[in-house]
Amino acid sequence: MAKIRMTTPLVEMDGDEMTRIIWKMIKDELIEPYVDLKTEYYDLGLKERERTGDQVTIDSAEATKRLGVAVKCATITPNAARVEEYNLSQMWKSPNGTIRAILDGTVFRAPIVVKGIEPYVRTWTKPITIARHAYGDVYKNTELRIPGAGKVELVYTPADGGDEVRSTVHEYAGAGIAQGIHNLDDSIASFARASFNFALDTHQDLWFATKDTISKTYDHRFKDIFAEIFAAEYKERFDEAGIEYFYTLIDDAVARVIRSEGGFIWACKNYDGDVMSDMVSTAFGSLAMMTSVLVSPKGYYEYEAAHGTVQRHYYKHLAGEETSTNSVATIFAWTGALAKRGELDELPELVDFAHRLEQATINTIESGIMTGDLAAITSLKNPTRVNTHEFIRAVAERM
Repeated sequence: MAKIRMTTPLVEMDGDEMTRIIWKMIKDELIEPYVDLKTEYYDLGLKERERTGDQVTIDSAEATKRLGVAVKCATITPNAARVEEYNLSQMWKSPNGTIRAILDGTVFRAPIVVKGIEPYVRTWTKPITIARHAYGDVYKNTELRIPGAGKVELVYTPADGGDEVRSTVHEYAGAGIAQGIHNLDDSIASFARASFNFALDTHQDLWFATKDTISKTYDHRFKDIFAEIFAAEYKERFDEAGIEYFYTLIDDAVARVIRSEGGFIWACKNYDGDVMSDMVSTAFGSLAMMTSVLVSPKGYYEYEAAHGTVQRHYYKHLAGEETSTNSVATIFAWTGALAKRGELDELPELVDFAHRLEQATINTIESGIMTGDLAAITSLKNPTRVNTHEFIRAVAERM
């Protein structure tokens, strides 16, 4: 059989631990038998990030700006234990945070819904999409350990030589900690427009939530920019489409989300979106059943799984033990990137292949063949629990 051709490469960002093992299986057994796969490869494994001083992460993001579409494997964001385990020179920042800052987009995450995996929240009958701002907050922060008594201030020094503005963060009587975060009006505006456009494209209501009653400058700026852009550019289009833009405080939004039936987009600031996407994905069944795509207003797309590197399974794999790791979100990262590449390059057969691979994956689960995480929660009778490789082979057989 002639393989499906590609004209422009994808940016391929390899990753860490068990997801790196799965990454190769998916390429070898689900994609390369059918597609003449063209990628520009970047190894974002932690060892290579250490070797290059994290330059490889920056290079992969710049390549995404050049080629337009990327697919990314899950990567380790090191903590103190990882620094010791991998003998790192420093605690490297999140690769996702670095890439998102360079591309400046919005991350849209939605659950993959299959029959037999019912949400833990019984009122949810439709998917909930999380729109996560992909810039700033704690992912671009500056932190300090405060050793003893003293004062921490925020200081703004105007570039034109005007008067400094100073604000006291806290007067310390003893040891403590401090953190500085920032954001940009332009990035918030891009976040707002991406969210409004996605709502129109998918014909879904859009909710947005912050804590502006407490954060009267930082969070309130998000609220104001969303409101201004909606009124000036989107209200009439939303009215014509019969969809709603709704703002509320984030604690009220959480209560409303739990009582809802789903079927809307929930826009969140960067950290809020990180947490809430994990909550939504788990409540819909599994962290490994969540799609994730970073959409830049400049036309860049980066697809990835929303979960981590599955460290516990990786150690079992290294010990020669059987694992039953769910590969669905990683498969859908590949299919999302291939479909977008096919769409941009006007290759309908590549788009069709991506959709067929997604359907084969869903059909495999709905036939009762699934990994252990899904077998433990499915309502299907007598599911067949398979290991990591057996599931990918089952999908390959359906292809």
